[in-house]
Amino acid sequence: MKAIVQNRYGPPDVLALADIDQPAIGPDDVLVRVDAAGVDRGVWHLMEGLPYLVRLGTGLRGPRKPVRGLDFAGHVAAAGANVTGFRPSDAVYGTADGTFAEYARTTPDRIAPMPANLTAVQAAAVPTSAATALHALRDTGRVRSGQRVLVIGAAGGVGTYAVQLARAYGAGVTGVCSTSKVDLVRSLGADTVIDYTRADIVDSTRYDLILDIAGNRPVSYLRQALAARGTLVIVGGETPGRWLGGLDRQFRALALSPFVGHRLRTLVSTTRRRDLDALTPFLEAGTVTPAVDRTYPLADVPEAIRYLHAGQARGKVVIVV
Repeated sequence: MKAIVQNRYGPPDVLALADIDQPAIGPDDVLVRVDAAGVDRGVWHLMEGLPYLVRLGTGLRGPRKPVRGLDFAGHVAAAGANVTGFRPSDAVYGTADGTFAEYARTTPDRIAPMPANLTAVQAAAVPTSAATALHALRDTGRVRSGQRVLVIGAAGGVGTYAVQLARAYGAGVTGVCSTSKVDLVRSLGADTVIDYTRADIVDSTRYDLILDIAGNRPVSYLRQALAARGTLVIVGGETPGRWLGGLDRQFRALALSPFVGHRLRTLVSTTRRRDLDALTPFLEAGTVTPAVDRTYPLADVPEAIRYLHAGQARGKVVIVV
């Protein structure tokens, strides 16, 4: 089968299209034929092996798993003997091992029936980003109807879902993005949009919940925008640093939280079937719609990752396999 593989850490140039064996599955596995695969910022981190901390799980000298890619939409090609609920030809979406390929291996707890109203490209844009937004708002942020929510990074993969989900939960939403993305964030349902290149995000408004998605602003600065007893959820982080990246800011926030009046939280998100089941009603009702910026063919995965990492994407980037 065709797949994008890498044998060493580095920039997108380490990725190459190759012919490799189709994944073998065990009795508890599902083999899926990938129609489309989503690209998220985690792909870049795993490709580069940065920050170095990630190599503890992926391989110290080089990636143990040579095929990148996590999100997908496609069809069941084969199911193991112990698998129930999925049959060959079922349309599914979710996460799998190495989805920048024609076939990938996964397990039943990582996939769900694909929403009937979505294309494969749209569905592939959902799993990791939408589940992260769901966890940040519902679980960590404890969002409630009537609250004021600030989404920093509102035009990115996670941010586009966070804006829509916060609205679905009845919150008032302010999105923060750059000038070229203001119209997109407004179209997603944000009540107010702040262009951070022209205005300070800290003004007279105080928010019950702030989601800082892949940002690097100091926690002390963000706390100025929080209401009394408000919650800050740091989702990822792009602070320079080859060892910890933005993780040091998250650690500092957790250490500070017990001593201040605000809830300072971080998020580690893993997408499971239960998350997809929670998202599907929103997707089928049209309350949440994937914002897909552009698609690339499988051979152009390196270019897709360059585009995403440059911060140009308005929403999600998807690979058409």
